[in-house]
This record gives sequence, C-alpha cells and structure tokens, in this order.
Amino acid sequence: MLLRARQGRDPKLAALSHPARLEILRCLAGGRSCCCKEVVDQLDLAQSTVSQHLKILVEAGLVRYAPERQRSRYQIDQAALAAVSASVSALVDSCCAVEGADI
Repeated sequence: MLLRARQGRDPKLAALSHPARLEILRCLAGGRSCCCKEVVDQLDLAQSTVSQHLKILVEAGLVRYAPERQRSRYQIDQAALAAVSASVSALVDSCCAVEGADI
C-alpha cells in the first residue's frame, strides 16, 4: 500500500484527504450501519454531497455498502481502516525514529 501511496495512487489515503469524508467516517464510527439520510442529519452538508463522498469511501474500500429495501446502508470497514492506520504508523515510525532513543 505504501508504494502506491508514494506514487499517488492509493485510493484509501486519497479518500481520507477530504475533511467531509473524515466527518462522515466519524459519524459512522459507532459501529452500526447508517443510511445516507442519517449521516446528512448529523452534518451540515447536502444529501447529494454526502452521497458522493460515501461513494468515494465505498470505492476506496473504507466503507461497506449494503442495499436494504429503499435505503442503502453504510458501515465502516474496520479491518480496512485498521490496515491504513498500521501502514501510516509504520511509515511514521520508520521516518521519525531516533536511533538509540526510547520513544
């Protein structure tokens, strides 16, 4: 994943680069699935805007999508988000480690 990120092609990191998508992830962080309207009700964004950002998060693999009758349900893919976190942590550790220091 880090090689693709260096080349500017990592969809997960790109998806995390927009403040609205970070807010949407915070709304979904409770672990339960939500429909788009539930996210819209928590944010000061238009339904079409939230829908477009959810689509990007789904395409990046950070959010799971499940059609449910007339409303689609969205839920964070916790394993995918944890993998991004681990990769970024490893990068920070390798770049910021001070030789011989206990951090």
